Amino acid sequence: MTGRIGVARGTALYVGAVLGPGVLILPALAMHAAGPASLLAWAAMLTVSVPIAAAFAALGMRYPDAGGVATFTRRAFGPAVGTAVGWWFYAAVPLGMVAGALAGGRYAATALGWEPTAAGWIAAGVLGLAYVLNLFGLHVSGRVHLALTGGLFALLATVVAVALPHVAASRFTPFAPQGLAGIGSAAAVLFVAVCGWEAAANLAGEFTRPRQQLPVVAGASLSIIALLYAGLAICTVGVLGAAGGETEVPLILLLDPAAGPGAMAVTALCALLLTSGALFTFIAAAARAGAALGRDGALPKWLAANSVAGVPRRSLAVQASGAAAVGAAALGAPALVDVDLLMRAFSVLVASVTLLGLAAAVRLLSSAVIRTGAAAAAVVVGAVAAFGGRLVILPVVVATAAWAWHWRHPRPPAPPVPATPTMPAVRATSEQIRLLAGNSRQLHDRLASGAPNAAPIRSRPRVRRS
Repeated sequence: MTGRIGVARGTALYVGAVLGPGVLILPALAMHAAGPASLLAWAAMLTVSVPIAAAFAALGMRYPDAGGVATFTRRAFGPAVGTAVGWWFYAAVPLGMVAGALAGGRYAATALGWEPTAAGWIAAGVLGLAYVLNLFGLHVSGRVHLALTGGLFALLATVVAVALPHVAASRFTPFAPQGLAGIGSAAAVLFVAVCGWEAAANLAGEFTRPRQQLPVVAGASLSIIALLYAGLAICTVGVLGAAGGETEVPLILLLDPAAGPGAMAVTALCALLLTSGALFTFIAAAARAGAALGRDGALPKWLAANSVAGVPRRSLAVQASGAAAVGAAALGAPALVDVDLLMRAFSVLVASVTLLGLAAAVRLLSSAVIRTGAAAAAVVVGAVAAFGGRLVILPVVVATAAWAWHWRHPRPPAPPVPATPTMPAVRATSEQIRLLAGNSRQLHDRLASGAPNAAPIRSRPRVRRS
């Protein structure tokens, strides 16, 4: 595949993948689960994101393929494992996209003073726009995404700057009201805050020079994300206190001390920018992952067809249909399918993808530092996945379906490589080399015996080139 994006657009895509709409509600969810000790969960997740980013950047440099983690695990552990990982990611994206769109829609509707029912329409509009933008490919829509990410960074930095002066030490006590179990539960939901590196791995083949650009993109993205997440987490605890765990719109409350005429409009804009960035990157990654799975026989092969301007439109259409079905369930039965459930389901599936991707990094990469970091991160990610509660059955169900497909649709053996027109010429050259070596030995023997007038060395036969 010909590369289409550079460092600036790549950084925007990576930041958009990791710094998604989850940041709108995750600080509140973590605060509700663990109290001020949620900061420990934040610290753990941000720390573990360093080796995760390094491992996936290194794998992307070595295997720049649209299959992403499915390609890495296929190389490391075989097609059955690669199929399961691909299905996990492909099934997770519609869940996470609907959850993110609803979170963004809820924020925007609240900030603008609209009725709660407007949140669903906003979510549908943002989600539909993200799918439409993906039809134009990364080269065109990446420019829009770059502008959105720049605006998002400026807005979130403004929120942190406004809220920090109001941080009070008294709001950090009691520090751990829910104990270690609460911290673990907070870490499980916060994994959404650091996932996205596995989605970005599907876009490695889109870079013009992956080996040179990916390290720069990963480092810049990680720095931006850590700075903004740390600031928002500290402000949520230190400014809102216990109220931070009871609200669905903590970002709006953070702006309240300095609320002015345009504060709510800024909050709504921030929510929509966060939502749009993550939706665009994950949808792009999932569409390419589905096409790669079709190419490899892990999904129907027609998913790999109908690619226009580098966009696999059939795979994109399947993703859109899945998101529509999940969205209809969330709007039709909000008591059963709420944002928290969708976020946690998305988190446990993506954690499973990340876990296997890190295991592939340990097996495939040669750098001892990256392999050690990947192994340590895998332990943390495995523990996070274990805190998923009953939802840990979800990766098992999806993997079972993937393996059933794999066994019923075995990948055909690769066809034999046809003989190329250059092969006869290569054989002729080998004959010439052997003949010249024999002539050299004859010449050496004659000179050693003092017989310079012996019969001349037979000339090299002409070889017809085909």
